[in-house]
Amino acid sequence: MITAPWIQAIDQFCIAQRSAGLRETSIRARREHLQHLARRVDVGPWEVTKHILVQYTGSQSWMPETRRGRRSTFAEFWKWGKRFGYVDRSPVKALPKVKATKGKARPIPEPLYRQSLARADDRTGLMLRLAHDAGMRRGEIAVVHSRDLAEDLLGWSLLVHGKGGKLRVVPLTRRLALDLRALGEGYAFPGAIDGHLSARRVGELAIDVLPDGWTIHKLRHSFGTRALKESGGNVLIVQELMGHASADTTRIYTEIDPDDVRAVVDSAYDKSVNAGLTPKLRLLEGVA
Repeated sequence: MITAPWIQAIDQFCIAQRSAGLRETSIRARREHLQHLARRVDVGPWEVTKHILVQYTGSQSWMPETRRGRRSTFAEFWKWGKRFGYVDRSPVKALPKVKATKGKARPIPEPLYRQSLARADDRTGLMLRLAHDAGMRRGEIAVVHSRDLAEDLLGWSLLVHGKGGKLRVVPLTRRLALDLRALGEGYAFPGAIDGHLSARRVGELAIDVLPDGWTIHKLRHSFGTRALKESGGNVLIVQELMGHASADTTRIYTEIDPDDVRAVVDSAYDKSVNAGLTPKLRLLEGVA
């Protein structure tokens, strides 16, 4: 149960965040972070000590990136509280900083993806395809709107509302464009939150049809890996398509095909070693 002091503090904090121009999706996420904490401590927001906060975070089975996100929320919350005179010092300083982890691409195998599509209804199947065929995040899928569809001389594209309010244009396959246009005007996935489904709900619907251990975000890995291969290894193109601020982030989402690695080795060998062989030795090398 969330007590009145917590409700009031969280509401006021969210208003301040909105005043600072933070996106509604980010405000909603920070609200959920603070509500999770509020339900698990026995004191009000301004009585939370560093010991209580460390005990709370240490008892959670979170992945490193989740811990980074929660720490960021808590830091902003108590910074705001200190600025407005609700508290003298922030307990967040006692929390150890969590280093960013260098992830590894884990694209979902195509047979598993096809099986998932077969299990999905039309709505969930469209969500899966937006992740798999356009590389979109679940939060981006949730807010797809008819007004963001546009046609040019080459086909249809979608204006994607990415993280941090960043926009990018993603070309759509003919099938995706046709199915999105057939939905008519408005949000592609209507819901109760500002007229559309939440990012969390999109993820839940995908998990219902994906095999155990797989999430819709792994379909984004699949897109990144395929896009890298089809672009001839051009990381900058893939970075643009996926909306990454850094090419280093893009590399995390892309898996190098082992066949391509072997082909590079063989080609390098052929061009360097065979160049110095006599016709007779070259013939023997081919037999070997």
